[in-house]
Amino acid sequence: MKILQDEIQNEVGNKRMVEEKDLKKLNYLDMVVDETLRLYPVAPLLVPPKCRENITIDDYFIKEKTRIMVNAWAIGRDPNVWSENAEEFYPKRFIEKKMNYQRQEFESLPFDYGRRRCPGIQLGLTTVKLVIAQFVHCFNWELSHNISPFNLNMEEKFGLTIPRAQHLHAIPSYRLDYAKHK
Repeated sequence: MKILQDEIQNEVGNKRMVEEKDLKKLNYLDMVVDETLRLYPVAPLLVPPKCRENITIDDYFIKEKTRIMVNAWAIGRDPNVWSENAEEFYPKRFIEKKMNYQRQEFESLPFDYGRRRCPGIQLGLTTVKLVIAQFVHCFNWELSHNISPFNLNMEEKFGLTIPRAQHLHAIPSYRLDYAKHK
């Protein structure tokens, strides 16, 4: 949070709100969103496509018209792709790698792929980035009940989406000069 707040402070300052035009300058924000979508895709299982022809992949024979379940959650946590710390939230892994959700890069599939790809990728990314930037820019966030970040339970419930097993309780405190100057 502090790294992202510093980036926003350097690019936007604290006399106004983050605007959509500012998002292209916020590289660390891009890394945070990419890392979040890698670990927590909107849907853990993608819409199951039908195989168009008989095919063998890594010694597995897949018959034509077979429905294939694609586990986006597992793909984003594969240590063969993301290193031994694949389970760790580490945005800096995207310093050298920029995700392009429009192409078919199969390391992370938070918006599905191919013909089934979400048509609202750009709108979704812009909205998420703007909301996160404003939440972090306007507020400092602390965990309630003196919980340490290291003791935070990040377990998930399995389902159509992957909500947290226990709700996150965070306490905001306002940090901008913006309201003082209105």
